[in-house]
Amino acid sequence: MSLAEARAERERLRALVKTGRNPAYAARVARAAKLELAETTFGAIATELLAKRAREGLGSGSVKRERRLLEKDMAAISSLPITDVTAPLLLASLRKLEKRGVIETAHRARSWAGRVFRYAIATGRANNNPAEDLVGALEQSQTTHLASVTDPAKIGDLLRAMYSYQGFPVTSAALRLAPLLFVRPGELRKAQWADIDLAAAEWRFTASKTGTPHIVPLSSQAVEILTELGPLTRRSEFVFPGVRSAKRPMSENTINAALRYLGYDGNTITGHGFRAMARTVLDEVLGFRPDYIEHQLAHAVRDPLGRAYNRTAHLAERKKMMQAWADYLDSLRLNANVVPIRKAV
Repeated sequence: MSLAEARAERERLRALVKTGRNPAYAARVARAAKLELAETTFGAIATELLAKRAREGLGSGSVKRERRLLEKDMAAISSLPITDVTAPLLLASLRKLEKRGVIETAHRARSWAGRVFRYAIATGRANNNPAEDLVGALEQSQTTHLASVTDPAKIGDLLRAMYSYQGFPVTSAALRLAPLLFVRPGELRKAQWADIDLAAAEWRFTASKTGTPHIVPLSSQAVEILTELGPLTRRSEFVFPGVRSAKRPMSENTINAALRYLGYDGNTITGHGFRAMARTVLDEVLGFRPDYIEHQLAHAVRDPLGRAYNRTAHLAERKKMMQAWADYLDSLRLNANVVPIRKAV
């Protein structure tokens, strides 16, 4: 501190004393205010929320994406007190993503920011959610549907090819389970034996996209495949361990690579395409209620009051649906001349 700065500080403290204030107390208040400000910036609250979601089972890939949104895409508002982040300021950050041509990322960032504001409101550090004011303000992205097979005859051909796969047994099991369970590819490859109860015929885990608990009822066919797989991989925590190390799950490209080996390119079917297959056929061919299907896809389904249903919603009906789905896939695979039964109009 220079002499001039010391004199200025002396005069400031004298002024405090003259007004009856304790300089030491004022310094503590200033430090507390500075600390509170540091803990209530948009970035600090977002980091806190991200750590909470990671502890609750958010996938490592999602953690990386959300951290990248905070540190790169939303850096302009990260250091601001969250109460100072207005809709125009948030929109300015999102517009930068639009200008880069990553429209889907801009929409994802708005949704993610909304989650941060909701958490801040719940913890008493914000009063409103400006992300909600930006609904419709961004350009609409062009939806590209992932490749899938939904024609029953072609599904039968695909299943027969998959069951003829002669590669690594763990990959073969994953291939056969993918259409039966129609979970997200990352959830399938990272499945852990500790989450699977073969006696109860259930697989319980945290959905990677929503971060909420999810239940997959296991059909008798799925239980049979997992029972056969057990002796091969039970020594690993992962149901589908990697080829090089049992301490890691199989590669994210394994199922797609197996499909390519069988002659199915990325424009025909992908590991994610089994979800579209199930969604379409369960509704249009087998006639199951859309809300049962949405629950089983681990989508965010809400009741008429806007509350999220819990993971056990319609569980009995979903168990029947999953068994009917497995039986239907078997019928397509085993009988090339199956005529699909259409739902009643």
